[in-house]
Amino acid sequence: MPRRLATAVATLLALLGSVAGTARAAAPAYVALGDSYSSGTGTRTYINDGTTCQRSVYAYPSLLASARGYALNFRACSGAKIRDVSNLQLSALSSSTAYVTLSVGGNDAGFAAVLTTCAEPWWAADCNGAIDRAQAYITNTLPGSLGALYKAIRSRATSAKVVVVGYPRLFNGTDCNSLTWFSSAEMRRLNATADLLNSTSSSAAAAAGFAFANPTQRFVGHAVCDSPEWINGLSSPLPESYHPKVSGHRYGYLPAVSPIVTGSTVSASAAVLQAARASAHRLARQQRQYAALDRSIEPETFAQPIRKYRQ
Repeated sequence: MPRRLATAVATLLALLGSVAGTARAAAPAYVALGDSYSSGTGTRTYINDGTTCQRSVYAYPSLLASARGYALNFRACSGAKIRDVSNLQLSALSSSTAYVTLSVGGNDAGFAAVLTTCAEPWWAADCNGAIDRAQAYITNTLPGSLGALYKAIRSRATSAKVVVVGYPRLFNGTDCNSLTWFSSAEMRRLNATADLLNSTSSSAAAAAGFAFANPTQRFVGHAVCDSPEWINGLSSPLPESYHPKVSGHRYGYLPAVSPIVTGSTVSASAAVLQAARASAHRLARQQRQYAALDRSIEPETFAQPIRKYRQ
């Protein structure tokens, strides 16, 4: 190749590389904070990041980022409570963060323990007492804790669009799992507790100037034991239990959250799913730098009650 032509080709390649690098740098920074309902527990496919956070490329933060070309920092982790988000996840935020999503509060209210209690036979456990305690926490303690967290988020992500994301109702009034004993009345109260958690989070978000994405209506007709169900019932392995499936994130959470974040509804097309899967290695490498911190988060897991009654 003549020297002049070789020089021109090299210059062109360098220019193209510079443009590509600028495009990557210009991608809006998106940080996903929170617990298992944001990390993707229940989808059964997780990135290999050296933690038990159960981050999935099929969770709504990954799908949203893949659809819009956002630069995702996927900090949400299964088991996270408000203190974990405050102490372990907020370092990902900065003044350059453009978007933040967050789901948290369910673990603080002890929802996994409440579900475990209510799944036991009525004569063996005090489900109503467990629900009463959770509702009292949500009403009396959670607002102040969320307010402090939201203030800390805003102090770091000074100009970000922040969207607080709620929780779906889990039950349709029928318990089709042979190893659990949820009554119809208990399921109604558990759904009402999810509604209370959502309304409390929404009020705290509004007070902080944040938006709120409520997934409740999107999951109507797709609860545990519905057909099709978008939420796992009692599952193996147990941590998958009572969390949204891939379909729950794709058809439930994504269309509930995306219009509030982006201004329009995002769908998880085949191309979006392919892009999400392709991001797995990058996300895993990115999150390994936080692995030592994330290992301090205690998983919140539904316990199988039937074992107790087989002894």
